Amino acid sequence: MTQLTRLLKTLYEYAALYLGILLYASMSLAWIGTAVLLDLLLPEHLSRPVGRFGIMYGWRIFFGIMHAAGAFRFDTSELEALRKDTPLLLVANHPSLLDAVIVASRLPDLLCIMKANLNDNIFLGAGARLARYIRNDSGHGMIKAAVAELRKGGQLLIFPEGTRTSELPVNRFKGGAALIARHAGVPVQTLIVETDSPFLSKRWPVYGKPELPIRFRIRLGLRFDPPEDASAFTRALEAYYSRELAGTTNDPTEADPT
Repeated sequence: MTQLTRLLKTLYEYAALYLGILLYASMSLAWIGTAVLLDLLLPEHLSRPVGRFGIMYGWRIFFGIMHAAGAFRFDTSELEALRKDTPLLLVANHPSLLDAVIVASRLPDLLCIMKANLNDNIFLGAGARLARYIRNDSGHGMIKAAVAELRKGGQLLIFPEGTRTSELPVNRFKGGAALIARHAGVPVQTLIVETDSPFLSKRWPVYGKPELPIRFRIRLGLRFDPPEDASAFTRALEAYYSRELAGTTNDPTEADPT
């Protein structure tokens, strides 16, 4: 590859990435007013599915454009088998900030747990409230709300690591997922998230540019019955993910943006 070709490739990748960020901001701002109005006008049993469908199709459009621009490549075909499988608790490893929204772009009735500051974010808050996403203000309140929502149907996505992966293959798992599954009496479907890039990982610098395209694959792992012993299940789940991801070569602590 000549120096000019490398320069043109770098310029194109910067343009694709940052125009994508601008596109995301524009789409989010356009959705805010609609989401606020719908939240005021619609009863809860209608606002919930409308909000979740809006999030799904919004992210699907965004990722479709980014795919066409050569920024992302996704393999999420196995998620299609889960579309009508409810109620269900989905657990996943968490290498990137994009993990949740990739799953949300494929499943029409997905519920997420959000950090309180993200729930109050100008770009994310209105849509999250319309979809009845759960704030993680307190552990007990979060688990209680999650159990109540699962009993209404739908699917809940949770990351047992509690934050993005910083130590391979996975961080130490927390017990919230097991407690929710036990109290709600729903099965646990594991999702294995794999990526070839440290983009938006725990220590990714704000202005870093990754090599494009970034590839993500989300595959279905084992499905477990509702656990009786939450602590034992959490340990078993962590061990399962450690085995599944033992061959991971992308260390999120070694980001090398250009």
